[in-house]
Amino acid sequence: MAAAGGAVLCPARLESVRALSGLLREARRRETAEESVFGDLLEILTSASRAIEQSCRESCGLGDVDTCLLLVAECFRCLRNACVECARNQHLLRNLGLIPTSVHLIKLLHGMQVEEELLLPALRCSLQFLGNIAAGNGDSQNSLWKCAFPDLFLTFLTYSDRKVVAYCCMVLFTCLDPEKVGELLHPGNLAVALHVLRVYREQLESEWSLLIFTDHLLQCPELVKALYAKLSNQERVALLELMLAKVGEKSSVSSEELEVLESQAAFLAGCFQEQCGAVLSFAAAPQAQDEEALVTVRLLDVLCELTSSSGQLDRLQALPGLLEAAVDTLRLTHLAGKQAVNVFTATHAVTGQEEVSHPAVGFKSHLIRLIGNLCYKNKENQDKVYELDGIPLILDNCSIDDNNPFVNQWAVFAIRNLTEQNERNQELLAGLEEQGLAEGSALDSMGLEMEKQEGRLILRSARKKPS
Repeated sequence: MAAAGGAVLCPARLESVRALSGLLREARRRETAEESVFGDLLEILTSASRAIEQSCRESCGLGDVDTCLLLVAECFRCLRNACVECARNQHLLRNLGLIPTSVHLIKLLHGMQVEEELLLPALRCSLQFLGNIAAGNGDSQNSLWKCAFPDLFLTFLTYSDRKVVAYCCMVLFTCLDPEKVGELLHPGNLAVALHVLRVYREQLESEWSLLIFTDHLLQCPELVKALYAKLSNQERVALLELMLAKVGEKSSVSSEELEVLESQAAFLAGCFQEQCGAVLSFAAAPQAQDEEALVTVRLLDVLCELTSSSGQLDRLQALPGLLEAAVDTLRLTHLAGKQAVNVFTATHAVTGQEEVSHPAVGFKSHLIRLIGNLCYKNKENQDKVYELDGIPLILDNCSIDDNNPFVNQWAVFAIRNLTEQNERNQELLAGLEEQGLAEGSALDSMGLEMEKQEGRLILRSARKKPS
Protein backbone atom coordinates (compact mmCIF):
# COMPACT_ATOMS: atom_id res chain seq x y z
CA MET A 1 0.00 0.00 0.00
CA ALA A 2 1.50 3.33 -1.03
CA ALA A 3 0.84 5.10 2.24
CA ALA A 4 2.13 5.46 5.78
CA GLY A 5 1.67 2.26 7.71
CA GLY A 6 1.80 0.17 4.54
CA ALA A 7 3.68 -2.65 6.25
CA VAL A 8 1.03 -2.92 8.92
CA LEU A 9 -1.71 -3.06 6.28
CA CYS A 10 0.00 -5.64 4.07
CA PRO A 11 -2.09 -8.60 2.79
CA ALA A 12 -0.11 -11.05 4.96
CA ARG A 13 -1.76 -9.59 8.07
CA LEU A 14 -5.26 -10.43 6.81
CA GLU A 15 -5.01 -14.19 7.32
CA SER A 16 -3.53 -13.91 10.82
CA VAL A 17 -6.26 -11.45 11.90
CA ARG A 18 -8.90 -13.69 10.36
CA ALA A 19 -7.57 -16.64 12.38
CA LEU A 20 -7.61 -14.53 15.53
CA SER A 21 -11.23 -13.61 14.87
CA GLY A 22 -12.15 -17.29 14.89
CA LEU A 23 -10.29 -17.94 18.12
CA LEU A 24 -12.02 -15.08 19.90
CA ARG A 25 -15.38 -16.73 19.33
CA GLU A 26 -14.48 -19.06 22.19
CA ALA A 27 -15.13 -17.74 25.70
CA ARG A 28 -11.91 -19.25 27.07
CA ARG A 29 -9.82 -17.56 24.39
CA ARG A 30 -11.54 -14.23 24.96
CA GLU A 31 -10.94 -14.29 28.70
CA THR A 32 -7.22 -15.12 28.38
CA ALA A 33 -6.32 -12.91 25.41
CA GLU A 34 -3.27 -10.73 26.09
CA GLU A 35 -3.43 -6.95 25.90
CA SER A 36 -0.71 -6.93 23.25
CA VAL A 37 -3.09 -8.74 20.86
CA PHE A 38 -5.53 -5.85 21.06
CA GLY A 39 -2.65 -3.38 20.82
CA ASP A 40 -1.78 -4.89 17.45
CA LEU A 41 -5.38 -4.48 16.25
CA LEU A 42 -5.35 -0.86 17.44
CA GLU A 43 -2.16 -0.27 15.44
CA ILE A 44 -3.77 -1.67 12.27
CA LEU A 45 -6.87 0.51 12.66
CA THR A 46 -4.76 3.59 13.41
CA SER A 47 -2.63 2.94 10.31
CA ALA A 48 -5.78 2.51 8.23
CA SER A 49 -7.06 5.88 9.44
CA ARG A 50 -3.77 7.57 8.51
CA ALA A 51 -3.76 5.96 5.07
CA ILE A 52 -7.34 7.06 4.35
CA GLU A 53 -6.66 10.60 5.59
CA GLN A 54 -3.50 10.85 3.46
CA SER A 55 -5.30 9.67 0.33
CA CYS A 56 -8.01 12.28 0.95
CA ARG A 57 -5.50 15.10 1.53
CA GLU A 58 -3.50 14.28 -1.56
CA SER A 59 -6.56 13.47 -3.70
CA CYS A 60 -4.99 10.20 -4.71
CA GLY A 61 -6.34 6.68 -4.68
CA LEU A 62 -5.74 4.33 -1.78
CA GLY A 63 -3.41 1.51 -2.82
CA ASP A 64 -4.99 -1.96 -2.65
CA VAL A 65 -8.20 -0.56 -1.18
CA ASP A 66 -9.85 -4.00 -1.18
CA THR A 67 -7.25 -5.48 1.16
CA CYS A 68 -7.33 -2.43 3.40
CA LEU A 69 -11.10 -2.59 3.86
CA LEU A 70 -11.11 -6.37 4.34
CA LEU A 71 -8.43 -6.05 7.02
CA VAL A 72 -10.32 -3.25 8.78
CA ALA A 73 -13.50 -5.34 8.74
CA GLU A 74 -11.63 -8.35 10.15
CA CYS A 75 -10.08 -6.24 12.92
CA PHE A 76 -13.52 -4.99 13.95
CA ARG A 77 -14.81 -8.56 13.78
CA CYS A 78 -12.05 -9.58 16.24
CA LEU A 79 -12.92 -6.71 18.58
CA ARG A 80 -16.63 -7.48 18.31
CA ASN A 81 -16.02 -11.11 19.28
CA ALA A 82 -13.63 -10.14 22.09
CA CYS A 83 -16.32 -8.12 23.90
CA VAL A 84 -19.07 -10.75 23.95
CA GLU A 85 -20.00 -11.26 27.62
CA CYS A 86 -16.50 -10.25 28.67
CA ALA A 87 -16.34 -7.16 30.90
CA ARG A 88 -12.55 -7.60 31.18
CA ASN A 89 -12.06 -7.00 27.48
CA GLN A 90 -14.61 -4.16 27.40
CA HIS A 91 -12.57 -2.27 29.98
CA LEU A 92 -9.24 -3.20 28.37
CA LEU A 93 -10.26 -2.06 24.89
CA ARG A 94 -11.78 1.15 26.22
CA ASN A 95 -8.60 1.96 28.18
CA LEU A 96 -6.51 1.35 25.04
CA GLY A 97 -8.51 4.12 23.33
CA LEU A 98 -10.27 1.89 20.80
CA ILE A 99 -13.62 3.66 21.13
CA PRO A 100 -12.52 7.10 19.82
CA THR A 101 -10.19 5.43 17.29
CA SER A 102 -13.07 3.32 15.97
CA VAL A 103 -15.57 6.18 15.78
CA HIS A 104 -13.04 8.32 13.91
CA LEU A 105 -12.31 5.51 11.45
CA ILE A 106 -16.01 4.81 10.89
CA LYS A 107 -16.52 8.44 9.90
CA LEU A 108 -13.57 8.22 7.51
CA LEU A 109 -14.97 5.05 5.95
CA HIS A 110 -18.28 6.77 5.33
CA GLY A 111 -16.51 9.54 3.43
CA MET A 112 -14.57 7.22 1.13
CA GLN A 113 -15.40 7.38 -2.56
CA VAL A 114 -15.52 3.63 -3.19
CA GLU A 115 -18.23 1.11 -4.04
CA GLU A 116 -20.60 0.60 -1.14
CA GLU A 117 -20.24 -3.18 -1.29
CA LEU A 118 -16.57 -2.81 -0.36
CA LEU A 119 -17.43 -0.66 2.66
CA LEU A 120 -20.34 -2.63 4.08
CA PRO A 121 -18.44 -5.41 5.93
CA ALA A 122 -16.24 -2.84 7.71
CA LEU A 123 -19.19 -0.57 8.59
CA ARG A 124 -21.35 -3.43 9.83
CA CYS A 125 -18.62 -5.02 11.97
CA SER A 126 -17.52 -1.67 13.38
CA LEU A 127 -21.02 -0.83 14.59
CA GLN A 128 -21.42 -4.31 16.04
CA PHE A 129 -18.17 -3.79 17.94
CA LEU A 130 -19.39 -0.47 19.36
CA GLY A 131 -22.61 -2.12 20.49
CA ASN A 132 -20.75 -5.00 22.15
CA ILE A 133 -18.18 -2.87 23.95
CA ALA A 134 -20.98 -0.75 25.41
CA ALA A 135 -23.40 -3.56 26.32
CA GLY A 136 -23.96 -3.54 30.07
CA ASN A 137 -20.92 -1.31 30.62
CA GLY A 138 -21.69 2.21 31.83
CA ASP A 139 -18.14 3.54 31.38
CA SER A 140 -18.01 2.35 27.79
CA GLN A 141 -21.48 3.73 27.12
CA ASN A 142 -20.46 7.16 28.36
CA SER A 143 -17.20 7.12 26.41
CA LEU A 144 -18.96 6.06 23.22
CA TRP A 145 -21.72 8.63 23.68
CA LYS A 146 -19.14 11.40 24.08
CA CYS A 147 -17.45 10.39 20.81
CA ALA A 148 -20.43 9.43 18.70
CA PHE A 149 -23.43 11.58 19.65
CA PRO A 150 -25.12 12.94 17.64
CA ASP A 151 -23.10 12.81 14.40
CA LEU A 152 -22.60 9.05 14.08
CA PHE A 153 -26.31 8.39 14.70
CA LEU A 154 -27.47 11.12 12.33
CA THR A 155 -25.25 9.60 9.62
CA PHE A 156 -26.02 5.90 9.96
CA LEU A 157 -29.69 5.94 10.99
CA THR A 158 -30.37 7.15 7.45
CA TYR A 159 -27.86 4.89 5.69
CA SER A 160 -28.92 2.94 2.61
CA ASP A 161 -28.02 -0.50 4.04
CA ARG A 162 -30.67 -1.97 6.35
CA LYS A 163 -28.16 -3.92 8.44
CA VAL A 164 -26.04 -0.82 9.04
CA VAL A 165 -29.19 1.02 10.17
CA ALA A 166 -30.20 -1.85 12.46
CA TYR A 167 -26.73 -2.03 14.05
CA CYS A 168 -26.75 1.73 14.53
CA CYS A 169 -30.09 1.42 16.34
CA MET A 170 -28.55 -1.31 18.49
CA VAL A 171 -25.68 1.00 19.47
CA LEU A 172 -28.10 3.82 20.31
CA PHE A 173 -30.33 1.55 22.40
CA THR A 174 -27.31 0.21 24.29
CA CYS A 175 -26.11 3.71 25.20
CA LEU A 176 -29.38 5.33 26.20
CA ASP A 177 -30.36 6.18 29.76
CA PRO A 178 -32.69 8.91 31.14
CA GLU A 179 -29.95 11.56 31.10
CA LYS A 180 -28.96 10.81 27.51
CA VAL A 181 -32.60 10.75 26.41
CA GLY A 182 -32.84 14.29 27.78
CA GLU A 183 -30.02 15.35 25.44
CA LEU A 184 -32.25 14.51 22.48
CA LEU A 185 -34.26 17.61 23.36
CA HIS A 186 -31.34 19.91 22.54
CA PRO A 187 -31.55 21.81 19.21
CA GLY A 188 -30.52 19.59 16.34
CA ASN A 189 -30.54 16.39 18.39
CA LEU A 190 -34.28 15.80 18.06
CA ALA A 191 -33.54 14.60 14.52
CA VAL A 192 -32.03 11.44 16.03
CA ALA A 193 -35.40 10.49 17.57
CA LEU A 194 -37.17 11.40 14.33
CA HIS A 195 -34.84 9.14 12.33
CA VAL A 196 -35.48 6.24 14.74
CA LEU A 197 -39.23 6.63 14.26
CA ARG A 198 -38.79 6.56 10.50
CA VAL A 199 -36.69 3.41 10.80
CA TYR A 200 -39.51 1.84 12.81
CA ARG A 201 -42.05 2.77 10.13
CA GLU A 202 -39.93 1.64 7.18
CA GLN A 203 -38.26 -1.43 8.71
CA LEU A 204 -40.90 -3.12 10.84
CA GLU A 205 -38.56 -6.06 11.41
CA SER A 206 -36.09 -3.78 13.23
CA GLU A 207 -36.63 -4.69 16.87
CA TRP A 208 -34.04 -2.15 18.07
CA SER A 209 -36.00 0.87 16.83
CA LEU A 210 -39.08 -0.44 18.63
CA LEU A 211 -37.14 -0.96 21.87
CA ILE A 212 -35.59 2.52 21.68
CA PHE A 213 -39.08 3.99 21.85
CA THR A 214 -40.81 1.62 24.24
CA ASP A 215 -37.92 1.38 26.73
CA HIS A 216 -36.51 4.91 26.53
CA LEU A 217 -38.06 7.67 24.43
CA LEU A 218 -41.67 7.17 25.55
CA GLN A 219 -40.48 7.58 29.14
CA CYS A 220 -39.73 11.27 28.51
CA PRO A 221 -42.98 13.30 28.20
CA GLU A 222 -41.11 16.44 27.13
CA LEU A 223 -39.47 14.53 24.28
CA VAL A 224 -42.79 13.04 23.15
CA LYS A 225 -44.35 16.52 22.99
CA ALA A 226 -41.41 18.01 21.11
CA LEU A 227 -41.27 15.10 18.68
CA TYR A 228 -45.04 15.06 18.09
CA ALA A 229 -44.92 18.70 16.99
CA LYS A 230 -42.34 17.86 14.30
CA LEU A 231 -44.08 14.80 12.87
CA SER A 232 -46.26 14.37 9.82
CA ASN A 233 -49.70 12.85 10.41
CA GLN A 234 -48.47 9.45 9.22
CA GLU A 235 -45.57 9.63 11.66
CA ARG A 236 -47.93 10.68 14.46
CA VAL A 237 -50.01 7.58 13.82
CA ALA A 238 -46.85 5.47 14.13
CA LEU A 239 -45.88 7.18 17.41
CA LEU A 240 -49.37 6.70 18.84
CA GLU A 241 -49.34 3.03 17.84
CA LEU A 242 -46.06 2.64 19.75
CA MET A 243 -47.69 4.25 22.79
CA LEU A 244 -50.73 2.03 22.39
CA ALA A 245 -48.53 -1.08 22.29
CA LYS A 246 -46.69 0.06 25.42
CA VAL A 247 -49.82 0.93 27.40
CA GLY A 248 -51.49 -2.28 26.28
CA GLU A 249 -48.70 -4.32 27.91
CA LYS A 250 -49.88 -3.47 31.43
CA SER A 251 -48.67 -6.77 32.87
CA SER A 252 -45.08 -6.12 31.74
CA VAL A 253 -45.00 -2.36 32.35
CA SER A 254 -43.72 -1.14 35.70
CA SER A 255 -45.89 1.16 37.80
CA GLU A 256 -43.34 3.95 37.24
CA GLU A 257 -43.45 3.51 33.46
CA LEU A 258 -47.25 3.45 33.46
CA GLU A 259 -47.36 6.60 35.58
CA VAL A 260 -45.10 8.36 33.07
CA LEU A 261 -47.35 7.31 30.18
CA GLU A 262 -50.45 8.41 32.05
CA SER A 263 -48.81 11.77 32.76
CA GLN A 264 -48.86 12.32 28.99
CA ALA A 265 -52.64 11.93 28.92
CA ALA A 266 -53.22 15.68 29.35
CA PHE A 267 -51.14 16.38 26.24
CA LEU A 268 -52.85 13.64 24.23
CA ALA A 269 -56.29 14.75 25.44
CA GLY A 270 -55.51 18.26 24.24
CA CYS A 271 -54.49 16.91 20.83
CA PHE A 272 -57.71 14.87 20.65
CA GLN A 273 -59.86 17.88 21.56
CA GLU A 274 -58.16 20.01 18.91
CA GLN A 275 -58.77 17.65 16.03
CA CYS A 276 -61.59 15.27 17.02
CA GLY A 277 -63.83 16.87 14.41
CA ALA A 278 -61.46 15.65 11.69
CA VAL A 279 -62.91 12.16 11.99
CA LEU A 280 -66.12 13.40 10.35
CA SER A 281 -64.22 13.43 7.05
CA PHE A 282 -64.64 9.65 7.06
CA ALA A 283 -68.36 10.15 6.49
CA ALA A 284 -67.56 11.52 3.03
CA ALA A 285 -64.40 9.51 2.33
CA PRO A 286 -65.06 5.82 1.81
CA GLN A 287 -61.40 5.22 1.00
CA ALA A 288 -60.32 6.61 4.38
CA GLN A 289 -57.41 8.69 3.12
CA ASP A 290 -57.68 11.57 5.61
CA GLU A 291 -54.47 11.32 7.63
CA GLU A 292 -55.58 13.80 10.31
CA ALA A 293 -58.66 11.67 10.91
CA LEU A 294 -56.43 8.60 11.30
CA VAL A 295 -54.50 10.46 14.00
CA THR A 296 -57.79 11.18 15.80
CA VAL A 297 -58.68 7.48 15.76
CA ARG A 298 -55.33 6.51 17.30
CA LEU A 299 -55.53 9.30 19.90
CA LEU A 300 -58.86 7.91 21.04
CA ASP A 301 -57.45 4.37 21.19
CA VAL A 302 -54.59 5.51 23.44
CA LEU A 303 -56.91 7.55 25.70
CA CYS A 304 -59.19 4.53 26.12
CA GLU A 305 -56.26 2.42 27.29
CA LEU A 306 -54.86 5.12 29.57
CA THR A 307 -58.23 5.65 31.29
CA SER A 308 -58.66 1.90 31.78
CA SER A 309 -56.00 1.92 34.52
CA SER A 310 -57.18 2.84 38.00
CA GLY A 311 -53.77 4.07 39.18
CA GLN A 312 -54.06 7.61 37.81
CA LEU A 313 -57.76 7.61 36.92
CA ASP A 314 -58.71 10.50 39.22
CA ARG A 315 -56.23 12.77 37.48
CA LEU A 316 -57.36 11.65 34.03
CA GLN A 317 -61.03 12.13 34.89
CA ALA A 318 -60.29 15.74 35.81
CA LEU A 319 -58.76 16.63 32.45
CA PRO A 320 -60.65 19.74 31.29
CA GLY A 321 -62.78 19.39 28.18
CA LEU A 322 -62.05 15.74 27.41
CA LEU A 323 -65.45 14.37 28.48
CA GLU A 324 -67.30 17.13 26.63
CA ALA A 325 -65.24 16.44 23.48
CA ALA A 326 -66.06 12.73 23.66
CA VAL A 327 -69.81 13.32 24.06
CA ASP A 328 -69.89 16.00 21.34
CA THR A 329 -67.95 13.80 18.92
CA LEU A 330 -70.27 10.87 19.62
CA ARG A 331 -73.24 13.10 18.85
CA LEU A 332 -71.73 14.41 15.61
CA THR A 333 -70.70 10.97 14.33
CA HIS A 334 -74.08 9.52 15.29
CA LEU A 335 -75.83 12.32 13.39
CA ALA A 336 -73.53 11.87 10.39
CA GLY A 337 -74.45 8.19 10.30
CA LYS A 338 -78.16 9.02 10.29
CA GLN A 339 -77.96 11.69 7.62
CA ALA A 340 -76.30 9.41 5.04
CA VAL A 341 -75.04 5.86 4.73
CA ASN A 342 -71.38 5.79 5.75
CA VAL A 343 -69.02 4.14 8.23
CA PHE A 344 -70.90 5.81 11.11
CA THR A 345 -74.22 4.27 10.06
CA ALA A 346 -75.33 1.32 12.19
CA THR A 347 -75.40 -1.88 10.14
CA HIS A 348 -76.70 -5.27 11.16
CA ALA A 349 -74.93 -7.35 8.52
CA VAL A 350 -71.49 -7.08 7.02
CA THR A 351 -71.90 -5.72 3.50
CA GLY A 352 -68.30 -5.80 2.33
CA GLN A 353 -64.67 -6.16 3.33
CA GLU A 354 -64.04 -2.45 2.75
CA GLU A 355 -66.31 -1.46 5.63
CA VAL A 356 -64.81 -4.04 7.97
CA SER A 357 -61.25 -2.80 7.38
CA HIS A 358 -62.13 0.91 7.60
CA PRO A 359 -60.04 2.67 10.29
CA ALA A 360 -63.16 4.29 11.76
CA VAL A 361 -64.76 0.91 12.51
CA GLY A 362 -65.23 0.82 16.28
CA PHE A 363 -64.80 4.57 16.70
CA LYS A 364 -68.20 5.14 18.32
CA SER A 365 -67.68 2.10 20.54
CA HIS A 366 -64.43 3.60 21.77
CA LEU A 367 -66.05 6.98 22.39
CA ILE A 368 -68.64 5.29 24.59
CA ARG A 369 -65.89 3.32 26.33
CA LEU A 370 -64.00 6.54 27.05
CA ILE A 371 -67.13 8.21 28.41
CA GLY A 372 -67.74 5.20 30.66
CA ASN A 373 -64.14 5.27 31.92
CA LEU A 374 -64.29 8.98 32.70
CA CYS A 375 -67.52 8.53 34.67
CA TYR A 376 -66.39 5.58 36.79
CA LYS A 377 -67.20 6.47 40.43
CA ASN A 378 -67.07 10.16 39.48
CA LYS A 379 -70.20 12.13 40.37
CA GLU A 380 -69.06 15.33 38.69
CA ASN A 381 -68.56 13.63 35.34
CA GLN A 382 -71.79 11.66 35.71
CA ASP A 383 -73.65 14.95 36.15
CA LYS A 384 -71.77 16.51 33.24
CA VAL A 385 -72.96 13.77 30.87
CA TYR A 386 -76.52 14.34 32.14
CA GLU A 387 -76.25 18.05 31.33
CA LEU A 388 -74.87 17.26 27.88
CA ASP A 389 -77.85 14.93 27.14
CA GLY A 390 -75.32 12.15 26.80
CA ILE A 391 -77.42 9.36 28.36
CA PRO A 392 -80.12 9.30 25.62
CA LEU A 393 -77.31 9.51 23.07
CA ILE A 394 -75.59 6.42 24.47
CA LEU A 395 -78.90 4.54 24.60
CA ASP A 396 -79.45 5.44 20.94
CA ASN A 397 -76.12 3.74 20.11
CA CYS A 398 -76.65 0.49 21.98
CA SER A 399 -78.00 -1.67 19.18
CA ILE A 400 -75.85 -4.29 17.45
CA ASP A 401 -73.70 -2.55 14.87
CA ASP A 402 -71.19 -4.30 12.59
CA ASN A 403 -69.36 -0.99 12.19
CA ASN A 404 -68.91 -0.81 15.96
CA PRO A 405 -68.12 -4.22 17.44
CA PHE A 406 -68.98 -4.60 21.13
CA VAL A 407 -70.87 -1.30 21.16
CA ASN A 408 -73.65 -2.98 23.15
CA GLN A 409 -71.22 -4.12 25.85
CA TRP A 410 -69.53 -0.73 26.09
CA ALA A 411 -72.94 0.94 26.31
CA VAL A 412 -73.86 -1.35 29.22
CA PHE A 413 -70.55 -0.47 30.87
CA ALA A 414 -71.09 3.28 30.38
CA ILE A 415 -74.72 3.25 31.60
CA ARG A 416 -73.72 1.35 34.74
CA ASN A 417 -70.97 3.88 35.48
CA LEU A 418 -73.30 6.81 34.76
CA THR A 419 -76.06 5.59 37.09
CA GLU A 420 -74.00 4.16 39.96
CA GLN A 421 -75.02 6.06 43.12
CA ASN A 422 -76.51 8.84 40.98
CA GLU A 423 -80.26 9.11 41.56
CA ARG A 424 -80.85 11.84 39.00
CA ASN A 425 -79.30 9.76 36.23
CA GLN A 426 -81.24 6.69 37.39
CA GLU A 427 -84.50 8.62 37.30
CA LEU A 428 -83.68 9.96 33.83
CA LEU A 429 -82.99 6.43 32.65
CA ALA A 430 -86.27 5.18 34.14
CA GLY A 431 -88.18 8.00 32.46
CA LEU A 432 -86.56 7.27 29.12
CA GLU A 433 -87.42 3.61 29.58
CA GLU A 434 -91.09 4.40 30.16
CA GLN A 435 -91.20 6.64 27.10
CA GLY A 436 -89.60 3.94 24.97
CA LEU A 437 -91.86 1.04 25.92
CA ALA A 438 -93.98 1.36 22.78
CA GLU A 439 -90.92 0.93 20.54
CA GLY A 440 -89.20 -1.77 22.58
CA SER A 441 -86.83 -1.29 25.45
CA ALA A 442 -83.28 -0.04 24.93
CA LEU A 443 -82.39 -1.52 28.29
CA ASP A 444 -83.80 -4.87 27.23
CA SER A 445 -81.49 -4.86 24.24
CA MET A 446 -78.57 -4.38 26.64
CA GLY A 447 -79.80 -7.10 29.01
CA LEU A 448 -80.60 -4.58 31.77
CA GLU A 449 -83.65 -3.49 33.71
CA MET A 450 -84.58 -0.83 36.25
CA GLU A 451 -85.95 -2.02 39.58
CA LYS A 452 -87.29 -0.02 42.52
CA GLN A 453 -85.95 -1.07 45.91
CA GLU A 454 -86.86 0.82 49.08
CA GLY A 455 -87.78 3.91 47.10
CA ARG A 456 -84.57 3.84 45.06
CA LEU A 457 -84.06 2.90 41.42
CA ILE A 458 -81.51 0.16 40.84
CA LEU A 459 -80.00 -0.83 37.47
CA ARG A 460 -79.54 -4.58 37.29
CA SER A 461 -79.16 -7.43 34.84
CA ALA A 462 -82.52 -8.43 33.42
CA ARG A 463 -84.07 -11.66 34.66
CA LYS A 464 -84.67 -14.28 32.03
CA LYS A 465 -88.36 -14.42 31.10
CA PRO A 466 -90.04 -17.85 31.17
CA SER A 467 -90.51 -19.26 27.66
